[in-house]
Amino acid sequence: MERIILSHWNKQTGPEPIIQYPPEKPFPPKDIFLKIWAKHELNKDNSMIEFTSEESENDFISIIQQFEGEIYFLILVYKQGNMIETTSPDILAIMSRNLVELINTNKITRAISEAYTTIKNYSKLDEEEHLVNFFKDKIKFTILQILRNGVISKINLTDKLRNDYGFSTVNIDLILISFIRENLIIKKSIPGSNECYFLVNDLSCMRVPPKSIPIDEEDNISLKKYKKELENFYFNYNVIYEIENKTVIQTVLLDKEVFSLIKNLREKFMSVNDCLNILNNREDLFNELIEKNFIFETKGNVYIFSDVRFIKFNPFYIIEKLVDRYRNEEISLNEYLVHLKLLAEQSRDVISLDYEIV
Repeated sequence: MERIILSHWNKQTGPEPIIQYPPEKPFPPKDIFLKIWAKHELNKDNSMIEFTSEESENDFISIIQQFEGEIYFLILVYKQGNMIETTSPDILAIMSRNLVELINTNKITRAISEAYTTIKNYSKLDEEEHLVNFFKDKIKFTILQILRNGVISKINLTDKLRNDYGFSTVNIDLILISFIRENLIIKKSIPGSNECYFLVNDLSCMRVPPKSIPIDEEDNISLKKYKKELENFYFNYNVIYEIENKTVIQTVLLDKEVFSLIKNLREKFMSVNDCLNILNNREDLFNELIEKNFIFETKGNVYIFSDVRFIKFNPFYIIEKLVDRYRNEEISLNEYLVHLKLLAEQSRDVISLDYEIV
C-alpha cells in the first residue's frame, strides 16, 4: 500500500481531500475522486469498491462512510497490479468510521498514521505472525487479560487501560480491529452501556508434538533415541505449569529468530550450522532450546521436538465470572444476559471439540 487518504464529498462542489498518510505526495487529481464516487453510486449495496485508473499508475480501494449527514471516503492507494487483500470490508468500515469521527479533533493525524501502519502490516504478515502480536504487544496482551473477566464497556476498558495500566493515549477502536478480525470478540451496543466488548474465543499457545516423526526409519539408533525422549517428555508434560510460567511465550514467541527456526524445522531437519545462522549464532540459546525440549540434535542434524501452535478455544470459564460480577453489581443485567447468550451460541456450534489449533 502506497498511502491512505480520507476525503469528504461536498454535495455542492464534489470531492474535498482532507488528510493523507504519508503526507508528502500531492493528492490524486479530482477526476480520480469523481470516478471513485461514480463507482460507489453504481454499487450502492457495497460499502467497499475497487477502482483501477487508466490515467494513473495506481489502483484504489474505497470505503464509503456516512457521519452526521455527510459522506466520506477512506481510500487506500496501491501501485497498479500490487493490490492485494488487506482485511475484510467490515474491519475497514470500522476503521473508516473511527477516522471520520476524529476529523475535527487533534487526534486525526496520529489516527490516520496508525491506520496506515495497521493495514500495511496486515498485508505483510501470515496468520501466525498476527497471532504472535497478541502476546508480544503489551497493550493487546493486557486487553486480552481484561476481556477474560467478561463483558466490558468501551468507556470502562479505556479507563482501566489508562488508570490501572498507564496506557494514556490509546486508539481503542484501532487496536481492537485485530481482535475482531481473529473472531476473538464481538462488539455490541447495550442499552445503558453503549458499546460493549464480549470475548467469544480465547487465545493461547502451547507446544505440541510434531505431526510426524521427522527422523528417517533407516537411522534406527537416532530414531529410537528420539522416540524414547519424545515419549518420556510428553508423558510427564505439565501443560498448566508451563502456561502459568509462560515458558512457550518467553522462549519462543518473544524471540523472532526462535519462532522462525521452529517454523523452518516443521518442513525439514537442518544442520546445526544452519540453525545457528537463523539464531544469529547464539549458541547459548541453541543449547537452551535443546534443554527445554523444543529441538532435538543428533549426528549434527537438528529436528523439531516440540512444535508451537496457537489454540483458539471457547471461553466457557467466563460464565462463573459473569455470575459473580452480576451478583456484585459490577455489570448490568443486559450485559450479563448478552454475554451468556453469545457463549451459548458458541456452544451450539461445537460438535465435539471446543478448540481450534491454528
